[in-house]
Amino acid sequence: MRPNTLDEVLGQEHLLGAGQPLSALAVKAMAGESLSASSVILWGPPGIGKTTLAQLVARLSGRRFVELSAITAGVKDVREVMEKARNDRDLYGVSTILFLDEIHRFSKAQQDALLPGVESGWIILIAATTENPSFSVIAPLLSRSILLTLKPLSDEHIIALIERALNDIRGLNSVVSSTEEVNRQIAVLAAGDARRALTLLEAAATIALAGAPEKTRPELSLDLVAQAVDKAIARYDKNGDQHYDVISAFIKSVRGSDADAAIHYLARMISAGEDPRFIARRLIILAAEDIGLADPQALSLAVAAGEAVSMIGMPEGRIPLAEATIYLAMAPKSNTAYNAINSAITDVENGFIGEVPNPLRSSNYAGARKAGAGIGYVYPHDSSAAVVEQEYLPTKVAKRRYFLPKEIGAERELVERWSRLRAIIRGPKA
Repeated sequence: MRPNTLDEVLGQEHLLGAGQPLSALAVKAMAGESLSASSVILWGPPGIGKTTLAQLVARLSGRRFVELSAITAGVKDVREVMEKARNDRDLYGVSTILFLDEIHRFSKAQQDALLPGVESGWIILIAATTENPSFSVIAPLLSRSILLTLKPLSDEHIIALIERALNDIRGLNSVVSSTEEVNRQIAVLAAGDARRALTLLEAAATIALAGAPEKTRPELSLDLVAQAVDKAIARYDKNGDQHYDVISAFIKSVRGSDADAAIHYLARMISAGEDPRFIARRLIILAAEDIGLADPQALSLAVAAGEAVSMIGMPEGRIPLAEATIYLAMAPKSNTAYNAINSAITDVENGFIGEVPNPLRSSNYAGARKAGAGIGYVYPHDSSAAVVEQEYLPTKVAKRRYFLPKEIGAERELVERWSRLRAIIRGPKA
């Protein structure tokens, strides 16, 4: 069912519209114009047409097309392609388009091997990757290429593909029928992946035909689709932008107190095989940063969840992770401690330090008392309240305030308590 023309391509309207990058590349190809400066990196999730687009551009151009996969190819294979491309250009005037799939799987040395051919114009490189090129493609190669970001296919695109596959001679050629409900369910399960949609459709059709009387045209049903697949495949890349996007959404959902959204993103990470210890560490950080003194128990619970995951492993570890996620999402939020330490560090780094007051200095060495160290220190426990008037901050930052409690959760009671303590410690002028 791979499209034979650009008109058959579903989706990517932002790249295939009039005057858009891929359309312009195709027009140049059909006109026989030079593509030497137009190496392209296609970035997007699986099953959305990266290979198809590369093959279409190559076919339209009439140039020699070579396809390599970074999963199986090595530096030797790349150099052989380069050598033949150079000979074809010099001897026969034929230029080569090299399509390299999964370029992110190439090491730096392997990607370096592509540079001579790209720079000299021996090849026009069209590379595809499911990972963010900023992380996975070397800078020299990235700077010499046009980066085109492909979008996931919508459910409507997938449904159109299914309907085409049901009736096209290249597909099922009308040997089975389907309903709008079934087509939409397959689209939902495919999650924007055309290849997966066609696989599910074929599997369901195979089951339907196997159980149908001879010379009849069975109709696909939701039950047949359910037999073909037991769950949707979550799109998640543990080493690239999907990893960062999902954990970011997870943390922001917990911080935003949306327990449903937080559990959703937790499920996506668990289903994709994310390291549960990484999730637990992020929850521990969040408990201190975003909840803090508003609910001091949150940090203890997050640490306990991390320890539980380490002790029991997965899949049972998903339960304490879920418990901690929901608890932290529902807890009152305060970033007071986070703000306090950041503000203090900023002052220190900007030179607001000052000398430690003499009464607070260590007097546990010879000559310390003679230098004034420890003289004047007031021992708090000598007071019935265990709090005394005393200057603890260096003079240079004596008027700075770092701990600014909020009227939120358990921290609420610290507002008045800190006010009373400051009044005693700083004295009447505080």
